[in-house]
Amino acid sequence: MANKSSVFDMIGPVMIGPSSSHTAGVVRIARSAIRVLGGIPDEADITFYNSFARTYEGHGSDRAILGGLMDFKTDDPKIKDAIELTKERGLKYKFKSIGNSSVHHPNTIKLNLKKGEKAIEVVGESLGGGVINIAEVDGFVANFSAQSHTLIIKAKDTAGAIAFIASVIAQEGSNIATMSVSRKGKHDTACHVIEMDSGIRPITTQYLQSIPWIKELIYIPDIDL
Repeated sequence: MANKSSVFDMIGPVMIGPSSSHTAGVVRIARSAIRVLGGIPDEADITFYNSFARTYEGHGSDRAILGGLMDFKTDDPKIKDAIELTKERGLKYKFKSIGNSSVHHPNTIKLNLKKGEKAIEVVGESLGGGVINIAEVDGFVANFSAQSHTLIIKAKDTAGAIAFIASVIAQEGSNIATMSVSRKGKHDTACHVIEMDSGIRPITTQYLQSIPWIKELIYIPDIDL
């Protein structure tokens, strides 16, 4: 097995690491998660599942996830020094590996992140070619790629909520590409995940946040922008 330094020395300017699944996808999962959190975390508990659990050190996924948590893009040469840079940035982290989980995709990472008083959990899957799926956010089914402009809205399970949110987005002239809603129980909190072809204005997100039955709104532009 190649050591860590030789693995990164072999890589050209397009992607840091030996495979897009183990590096580019991992970076994008982390960059999506910090946008859910609202910034670079103070603490991160990182769980690698299945094939990631067996290969994350040798394939550079450990550096890729830490680089992404510090908001480095997939082609940023600083990723090779990400472990050392966490000390400068004040990012405390722990790695955990679970090698045989039948309920998870082969390349799955769970991130439990804290920044100040806020804590989140994000589960991401690296699908190959740098493509990702954010499968869960705080226990809700999410299933978004972070390649489109994405709204995550946690709201009371209110009749007409889906139609109302869709109409506000339509007034922006933004086309909805995908929309999913999950909830933990009837009349419990519902999580709306909406992928859009184009972005929306800050005044629109502010308006949605002012609606009494909307508890939280997170807007994530295309993470590669």
